[in-house]
Amino acid sequence: MATRDKNIWILLIFILSGLVLGGLLGELASQVDFLWWLSYGETFGLSSPIELDLNVITITFGLGFKMNIASIIGMAIAIFVYRKV
Repeated sequence: MATRDKNIWILLIFILSGLVLGGLLGELASQVDFLWWLSYGETFGLSSPIELDLNVITITFGLGFKMNIASIIGMAIAIFVYRKV
């Protein structure tokens, strides 16, 4: 049972790293004329942050995701590499 849980965590790490690296490469590709399509994507999440004021401390919560074609490709490559390892 422990190895199954460990494998799920490793899979999540692979997927997140694929998303981050793919997103970074997508942003870099937006500067190149023939690779502009890799940076095509959408941003979603909270449009305005949620604020919790407790008089002593104020906590602000915000969450946003920016997905592009390159990050989706990076996630697919990460899953492929995970299955091969």
